[in-house]
Amino acid sequence: MPRPRARRRTDPAATPRCFGYARVSTARRADEGESLEVQERKVAGYAAILGLTVERVFVERGVSGSKPLAERPEGGALLAVLKPGDVVITPKLDRMFRSALDALGVLGELKKGGVSLHMIDLGGDVTANGISKLVFTILSAVAEAERDRTRERITEVKHDQRQRGRFLGGSVPFGWRRNGNGDLVAEPAEQAAIARMRTLREAGLSLRAIRDRLAAEGVRVSHVCVANALKTATPLDAQVIDRLRAAASAAR
Repeated sequence: MPRPRARRRTDPAATPRCFGYARVSTARRADEGESLEVQERKVAGYAAILGLTVERVFVERGVSGSKPLAERPEGGALLAVLKPGDVVITPKLDRMFRSALDALGVLGELKKGGVSLHMIDLGGDVTANGISKLVFTILSAVAEAERDRTRERITEVKHDQRQRGRFLGGSVPFGWRRNGNGDLVAEPAEQAAIARMRTLREAGLSLRAIRDRLAAEGVRVSHVCVANALKTATPLDAQVIDRLRAAASAAR
């Protein structure tokens, strides 16, 4: 009599593999409500209710939730072993995700790959048809708000850095040089040239005419450089300009 073969995992009646995920940051390790031991017990108890046995709990120790799941040691390992039909259980949304953008992306990939993700604090399978639509709608709205806040923070930081003369990368603008700390400091000769550009522009000269006039005075720049300098340079105090001109003359 032939020996019975093990059922393939594609068989609907086959018991799916089950994995858990737990995480605690260093600052919260001693917090009993968030401890790894408590999280693992919750995962095992929830799996038992589903009639499943947890094969492995991927435990993230001392890792910040701000890091995307795929970039964490255990989070990346978990995602690497998952196959269609698998079940993942985590005690709380914020144990696995801190960013709605990360959550939305991972949930979409899990759902597309046929993997079920159960979040105990949200009531169950967030990739199933039941509560997934609500979860995805909320996460999409939060993710959009996160993107807006990120853009606003970047804009504010860049504005503040520019106000303080910090170099933000790319080509150093005409009129400035970068010091050892990465800050932009005024280049006297070029700042004097910018002041001259502004004077000539106010007199009605074109960009190319300004270029030619400066070339005749010993400053070689393109008309594009003139345009950029006039557009981005911050007007300097008259006394500062005089000092810069004097420094430029002394340097010749």
